[in-house]
Amino acid sequence: MTEQLLRIENLSVAYGRVEAARGISLSVNRGEFVAIIGSNGAGKSSTLKAIAGVVKPTTGEILLEGKPVQGLPSHEMAKRGIVLVPEGRHVFADQSVEDNLLLGAYLHARRKSRDGHGLEGMYSLFPLLGERRAQLAGSLSGGEQQMLAIARGLLARPKLLMIDEVSLGLAPKILDFLFPLLTQLNRDGLSILLVEQLATEALAVASRTYVMENGRVTIEGPSSQLARDPRVMEAYLGKRAAAPKPPGASL
Repeated sequence: MTEQLLRIENLSVAYGRVEAARGISLSVNRGEFVAIIGSNGAGKSSTLKAIAGVVKPTTGEILLEGKPVQGLPSHEMAKRGIVLVPEGRHVFADQSVEDNLLLGAYLHARRKSRDGHGLEGMYSLFPLLGERRAQLAGSLSGGEQQMLAIARGLLARPKLLMIDEVSLGLAPKILDFLFPLLTQLNRDGLSILLVEQLATEALAVASRTYVMENGRVTIEGPSSQLARDPRVMEAYLGKRAAAPKPPGASL
């Protein structure tokens, strides 16, 4: 039986009088890779921030392993295993790569790492970070900073890793490294909730996908089905569904 890790019911987020997300319901099962796609301003990032405790939802319920956690601050959510890699990376620019990673591992600093999630484990996953461990994070390229942000999140040993716009501003060759890496991490058992502007890539790596428009979830289902859904194809994949052939037409 599939175990539900995260459940969101009727979640709404507002900034003053502006409602960014309303009535959001979604779930992530343990070990599942789930994506959220949609246009800019659809409420995707606000949904992740509410789950992570960065902003407080105005309504709704957030259940982690069946227990309500809505309204808890972000550091408490991190302790419970909800870790957000934010849009724009937000590395500590004036600190070294290694210091950034150590900050990600602070919750587990007193534990000996035997599961490959220690610093050396991250340097194995991201060899470029190992080569630049003493370099200031602010001097890294955008792709290297994204690797650093993901590695920092992994060092917090998340039950659920949430990533907001992994592809933003990155070169294709970096994405050719990051998307397969996320797929492998998921295969190794990590639960992932990904917000992504590149719908084609998101649908390719996630098992299920939610589509958000104007602050609401409008379509949801297995990614393989959504990739063939005419609404998704036309709006997010740049494709037009083939018109049905008239009766009697030759093949």
